[in-house]
Amino acid sequence: MISVSDALAEVFALCTQVDTQTVDLRHAAGRVLATPARALRDQPPFASSAMDGYAVCDTDIPQGAQFTVVGEAAAGHAFEGRIAAGQAVRIFTGAPVPPPCTRVIIQEDVTRAGDLITLTAPLSGTLNIRPLGGDFKSGDNIAAPRRLSAQDVTLLAAMNVAQVEVFRKPVVALIATGDELVMPGETPNASQIIASNSFGLAAMIEAAGGIARMLPIARDTESALRQSFDLAAGADVIVTIGGASVGDHDIVAKVASDLGLDRAFYKVAMRPGKPLMAGRLNGALMIGLPGNPVSSMVTAQLFLIPALMAMMGLPARPAPRETHVVLSDLEANGPREHYMRAHLTPTGIEPFARQDSSLMSILSHANALIVRAPHAPAARAGDLIACIKI
Repeated sequence: MISVSDALAEVFALCTQVDTQTVDLRHAAGRVLATPARALRDQPPFASSAMDGYAVCDTDIPQGAQFTVVGEAAAGHAFEGRIAAGQAVRIFTGAPVPPPCTRVIIQEDVTRAGDLITLTAPLSGTLNIRPLGGDFKSGDNIAAPRRLSAQDVTLLAAMNVAQVEVFRKPVVALIATGDELVMPGETPNASQIIASNSFGLAAMIEAAGGIARMLPIARDTESALRQSFDLAAGADVIVTIGGASVGDHDIVAKVASDLGLDRAFYKVAMRPGKPLMAGRLNGALMIGLPGNPVSSMVTAQLFLIPALMAMMGLPARPAPRETHVVLSDLEANGPREHYMRAHLTPTGIEPFARQDSSLMSILSHANALIVRAPHAPAARAGDLIACIKI
């Protein structure tokens, strides 16, 4: 067995960055920017009013000063005339400030009678004008790689960027294995269970920015498994679920090896999830996940999702960890790194009393994994402890 950190390093070494594609800005949210996106204009593209009020070009303006209103400027409609000392232009937020105006007096600080306004309050030091290019300038860029948020898309639109170059979504072929499995909605016999892992993994993959291809369940024969591997052709990642242990019916490793798998490791010193395998098969990253549902989801969180991030050009790093106060005592840990399902609250993190790796209901209620290092000593309520949000 190898350590979790060594196994993850091996997985990263097996990753190949996917190619890029150009997408319309409407479809860019959540994608990973591959090349910097550069602004095509200044923002604002002109000096604009930050408030509703009156634009003036006078500099020394005492309380009681009066101005003659000679026109109006609104968003999208500039005042085209000329303005002189003692004159003002009625202006609204976002409208271009007519030159040579140097200040916008807010409307609350004046009274108006016809075309004459009178300053009724002392002026503050704020000019209420947003300078040309005050937000960003033409040529400024959003650096890559970067997963584009809704805020990023808003900025790109303001930059007049209609299309961006992003990394292609990695395609992940999911192969669930086992005679005991039937699909949701089918009627299992007395010895069968519902195939649940593929659905959770597909959701996880797609939330991370990949494309999940759920292949038919592979039965416990070499011919059926070979057919599934054939169907996975063209995928960037092949994920098998179950069948990677050492039992008589666990044939994934044998069939994959016969098909040319260059295996990097098998078995990781962790729980849940010891029977984990990884390598490269016909140009694709292959990860063999345990068949146990909780083990499958936990190991995918720790290995598959970071691998997808690296393939999309993001930094190759483990799932981020946080430190929180543990709310219950924890026993000393054994020789394998332990990932305990837990509930993270505003006051700390509470491990579930039952940690059996077959308990999907516990995983459903968990929002974090407590990380216990190999041979970690007992922890007491109130101690700080590492965890991973899920």
